[in-house]
Parts: sequence; C-alpha cells; structure tokens
Amino acid sequence: MTGKQLRLKRLFKHSGRVLIVPMDHGVSLGPVPGLQDILTTVKQVIAGGADAILVHKGQARYLDELGEEDCELIVHLSASTDLAPDPNTKELVSTPEHGVRLGATAISVHVNLGSANEASMLTDLGRVAEACDAWGIPLLAMMYVRDGTKASEYEPTKIAHGARVAEELGADIVKVNYTGSPESFAQVVRAVRIPVVIAGGPKMGTAEDILDSIKGALQAGAVGVAVGRNLFQADQPEMLARQIRNLLDQHKADKCL
Repeated sequence: MTGKQLRLKRLFKHSGRVLIVPMDHGVSLGPVPGLQDILTTVKQVIAGGADAILVHKGQARYLDELGEEDCELIVHLSASTDLAPDPNTKELVSTPEHGVRLGATAISVHVNLGSANEASMLTDLGRVAEACDAWGIPLLAMMYVRDGTKASEYEPTKIAHGARVAEELGADIVKVNYTGSPESFAQVVRAVRIPVVIAGGPKMGTAEDILDSIKGALQAGAVGVAVGRNLFQADQPEMLARQIRNLLDQHKADKCL
C-alpha cells in the first residue's frame, strides 16, 4: 500500500464517510467570528466528530491537538483576499513538501473555473498534483464555477465539468457545490471515479437546511462534506458537528477507501 493510500484511509476511517472542516477563511475574509479563537473552535468540532481540519500553513503550526484527538490535518495551498481587485484569482502560497513537513494527511488547492485567470490556476493544480504524487500525499481539489453568473455556481453540467477537470489533472478527492437535489447531483458523481465531497456553501438559515443538503448529496453518491462557515459560525459547533457525523455514519459507504 502506498503512502497516499494509507493517508486516504486515515481520512475515511469513520464509516467510509468524511467530515472536513475548512477553516482557511482567515486569509480571504479576515478574523471572522468562529475563527477569532480558532483553537477553541477546532476543539469543539473535533469533539463533535470531525475527521479533518483544513487550514493554511501558519495556523497548522498551532494545531498540536490534532495529533491527540484522532483528527487529520489538511494544509491549504491557495490564497486570495476579498480586498483584491479579483478575489477569484487564487495563488499558491505553499507547497506539498511544506505540508508534509507540517504533518499533513492531505493537501488542498482551490480553482475557480470560468474566471479570468483560470489558466494559471489549472497550471498550478496540475503541478501540485505531480508534487503530491512524488510525496505520497492525497490532493483535495476545490472546484468552483465562477464565471460571473450566480446560477453557474450550482449548474449540474458545469459542476460535473469541474469535477472531471480535477480528476483529469490528478486530484484524489474533489470538493464541489451541491446542485440542490440528489437527482441533479448524481450527474456530478457519475462524471468521476474519485471521491466527491460537497462544500458547505454560504451561511444557511438552519441546521436542518445543512443536514438536508448533506443527506441529498449522500443519496446521490457523495462520500462526505466539507463544512466551513456553517459549522464554525454555528451557535453550537460541537452539537452540529455531531449531527453531521451521525448522518454520515447512518449512510455508511459500501466500500471504504
């Protein structure tokens, strides 16, 4: 078994389903609620059953708790701020090698398809995928459609295209927006052979809304979820994480990675 396979098994060790909590928003949005005291929030979502925390390299230095709590570290390499003229242009700010030195179980990158600088982001994705292969570490590709039309961000055909791009360029897991129904999201899952996880998306109204989206995605064949703001800005992050964990475990995968 390769190093990459071993690390993938660690990510999917709970019922073959994965709960990732992205907490990289401090770069794009600043110290927003839920991330001002990031260590407290990390402890809460780990207690609720999170499989992995996703952060930038600077925050990874402080997450020693992960080694003791049966939770994995994903180091994010892409960055832009909402202060930039074009926030959709993501630049690489670290390397897979540095992520390995930090003890990461996986690496992630962000690509905005349809944006003005799509080409440079695709180039970065391909190069990072090759480096991840060399270091034996899985690559999670966050693939979004950002062509200036809001409807495109949830359009099944375009999202399926984004998932396929991730697979074609070497990603091991792809994160995409949920299309709104199990029927339409099945089109996305069918487009690839790599595991598909859904993004938590913008802040939703209720926990029920979040859980309904996750349930629909699982019915369509998704293997998990990456919930950021909807989890770390929840009134009770640990409780919501536990609800998501229970939902994932109820839909146990037929075959674990």
